[in-house]
Amino acid sequence: MANKVVVNTDIEKGTINKNIYGHFAEHLGRCIYEGFWVGEDSPIPNTNGIRNDVVAALKNIKIPVLRWPGGCFADEYHWKDGIGPRESRKRMVNTHWGGVVENNHFGTHEFMMLCDMLETEPYICGNVGSGTVQEMSEWVEYMTFDGESPMADWRKENGREKPWALKYFGVGNENWGCGGNMRPEYYADLYRRYQTYVRNYGDNKIYKIAGGANVDDYRWTEVLMREAHWLMDGLSLHYYTIPGDFWKGKGAALDPTEQEWFITMKKALHIDELITKHATIMDKYDPEKRIGMIIDEWGTWFDVEPGTNPGFLYQQNTIRDALVAGVHFHIFHDHNDRVQMANIAQTVNVLQAMILTEGEKMILTPTYHVFEMFKVHQDATKLDLNITSETYELNGEQLPEISVSASKDKEGKVNISLCNLNHKEESNITLELRGLKETIQHVSGRVLTASERNAHNTFDNPENVKPTTLDTIEVEGEQLTVTLPPTSVAIISLG
Repeated sequence: MANKVVVNTDIEKGTINKNIYGHFAEHLGRCIYEGFWVGEDSPIPNTNGIRNDVVAALKNIKIPVLRWPGGCFADEYHWKDGIGPRESRKRMVNTHWGGVVENNHFGTHEFMMLCDMLETEPYICGNVGSGTVQEMSEWVEYMTFDGESPMADWRKENGREKPWALKYFGVGNENWGCGGNMRPEYYADLYRRYQTYVRNYGDNKIYKIAGGANVDDYRWTEVLMREAHWLMDGLSLHYYTIPGDFWKGKGAALDPTEQEWFITMKKALHIDELITKHATIMDKYDPEKRIGMIIDEWGTWFDVEPGTNPGFLYQQNTIRDALVAGVHFHIFHDHNDRVQMANIAQTVNVLQAMILTEGEKMILTPTYHVFEMFKVHQDATKLDLNITSETYELNGEQLPEISVSASKDKEGKVNISLCNLNHKEESNITLELRGLKETIQHVSGRVLTASERNAHNTFDNPENVKPTTLDTIEVEGEQLTVTLPPTSVAIISLG
C-alpha cells in the first residue's frame, strides 16, 4: 500500500479557528519569571519589564490567544495580591509548583500589557477552588467596567483609565483535581453560580469557559453538559502525551528508545478518539455545536531534566515534540466544527515550550518551528482529503505512517502540511490535487527533520533543528510527489 492523498481543493470542510494555535502561561517554574518577566531594572533588554526577545519571537508565530495565570495556580491565585505598587504586593508560597515564593510582581496589569505587546487575546482563568464569587465578580468588574464603581476607580488609581477588552474567561481549572477535587455534580452547581456574576459590562462580551474533563472522564462531560450547557460558551478538555506512567516515571525528554518513540506517536494520535467521544456527548445537548471544545492544556509531559527543580516541569524539546505538535494540529483541524481553541502547555521554559531561556540567552525549540510553519492554517478553510497511508509498525503494533492536513487561505492559496511519524523510514507520498481552478504555477516547501530521535536545540547550538527547504517535491500536471525523511514535519504551499 502506497501513501496517497487526494486533496479536493473545491470541497470545503469548515474554518480552522486561529485560536487552535493558542498558548498557555502559568505561574510555574520559569515561565513567567525569567521567561516573560525580568523587571524594568534587568540588564536583559525589556519593555516595561517584559523581555523583548521573547515577545518578538512569539509575534512571529502570530499567537492568537494566551491563557493565564494557570493551571493549578489559578485556583490559589487571588488577583488583588497582584495589583498596585509592586513593592507593597503580597508575597505568597506557590504550593503547587516548587514551594517557591511568588512576589506577585506580574499581575493583571502586567499580563494585559503583555497581551497588548503580543497583539493577542487574553484568556483569564478565575479562581473557583479557593476563591469567592465576589472575588471573581470584582475581577471582571476591575478589568472591563467603564464607569464609576469601586473596582473601576481602583483600576484608574493603579494607572489604567480605560477598561481592557476581555473575551475569554475560564470559571475554574481542573476542579476534578488540583482545583478542588470536586465531583462533577458539585462543580456544575458551582459553575452555574459563579458564571452568573461573570458579567458583561458595556460592549464587552465574555466567552465563558467551563472546566471540563481530564482525558477520558466522559461522565464529567455528561454531567456538565446536562446541568449547565445553556450557561457556557466553551467546555475544556485536558490531555497530555505521556509515554510512561504519570506517577512512576513519564519517560525522559531526551534519548527515547524506539519503543518510547512509537508509544509517544500512538498516544499523540489518541486525542482523536477523546475529542470524538467527548464531542458525541456534547452533541446530545448542543446539536447546533454552539459550545466550543476548548483544549486548553495539551502537549508532551516527560520527567524533568536532571538537576532541575521537580516542581518547575522543565524539559528539553526535541524533534519528537515537533511531531506530536504536528499530529495534534491535524486532528484539531479535522474537528474544527467543535474544537474552537487549544492552548499548548506551556509557552516558555515549562513542559512542551516554544522558547527556552537561560539568563539573557534564548532559543527556539522544534515545537516553535511547527507553530511558525503551520501559522498559514490560522483562520483558513480546511480542505477535504482522502488519505491512504502505509503502516508504521513496531513490535507487532501498527500506526498510520503519515498525517496530513490541507487548507486554503483568504487569497485562495493552498497549504498542505504533512508529518512522517516513522522513526527510521522515509515516506514517499503522492498528492493528487483535484478541483484546481488554475494549473499549478509555483510550489514551495519547507521541512523540519533530524537524523537523531533526540535532536534538539541548545544554548551552545541553538539552530541544530530548524526548517530547511523541502527539495524533494516533483510536479506533474495536477499531481505532486514528495519524499519526506524519517521523523519529519513539512509544509507545502501552492501558488
